[in-house]
Amino acid sequence: MTEPIPVTRAVDHGTAKLMPDVDRERAWLLTVDGAPQSYVDLDAPTHLEFEYTRRLGHVLDTVAEPGRALDVLHLGGGALTLPRYLAATRPGSHQDVVEADRGLLDLVVAHLPLPVGADITLHPADARAWLEAAPPASADIVIADVFGGSRVPAHLTTAAYARAAERALRPDGVYLANLADAAPFAFLRSQLATFAAVFEELALIAEPAVLRGRRFGNAVLVAGHRPLDIPVLARRAAADAFPARVEHGAALRDFMRGAEPVHDGNAVPSPEPPGGAFTIG
Repeated sequence: MTEPIPVTRAVDHGTAKLMPDVDRERAWLLTVDGAPQSYVDLDAPTHLEFEYTRRLGHVLDTVAEPGRALDVLHLGGGALTLPRYLAATRPGSHQDVVEADRGLLDLVVAHLPLPVGADITLHPADARAWLEAAPPASADIVIADVFGGSRVPAHLTTAAYARAAERALRPDGVYLANLADAAPFAFLRSQLATFAAVFEELALIAEPAVLRGRRFGNAVLVAGHRPLDIPVLARRAAADAFPARVEHGAALRDFMRGAEPVHDGNAVPSPEPPGGAFTIG
């Protein structure tokens, strides 16, 4: 059997690499300009290698009864890890994936084919422009995992963007976002304040070491208008190989105290990760 070999391509926004995992026969790591973007096991689409994707998976598993098909809008494509996960765990779900880098989409689809029969449509477009044009109340879930390099673009951090997400969601829909920050959490706190101005219910999932300011890391923002199943979500996050904590209610309000919503006139990208935080050789 021929061993898989790494693939390197210039894409629209950098250099993408697909690197095979020597420990899993048909598993691949996608990086862009050295920053890990996605991990996919074609034989095991429910395997979520990255910790933040597992946390997103915990939310996706608990937002509706198991197996129920959902309409999902993914902002940011990568190697399409979560669309593959939802196609396996919630068969029949309709999924739209919006990715600004057409070259990246072409590379991924050519080398990591999507599951046969999955209802996944790919759209090379800007995430905010697509969201603002989306039909009202058309999605059960909006998942934002958009990074320009290693930073969340500024135009995806504002109150206008949050309102566009709310407009695209059904009344009981849920917004999820992968964010990254470190103490003193100016960016993360501003994002919580921004989404708190639009949504009634918020939660934040992150490793305790990140929340205590010991290191830079990912945090998953969850927002909606209906109460979240916090006890179940907290148990799943705590049982992970890298346990995480779910902050909500009074503790989360204390965390973001004094932060103000972000508007288009003062928006900035998320902070640059410290050297070596996410990059690999």
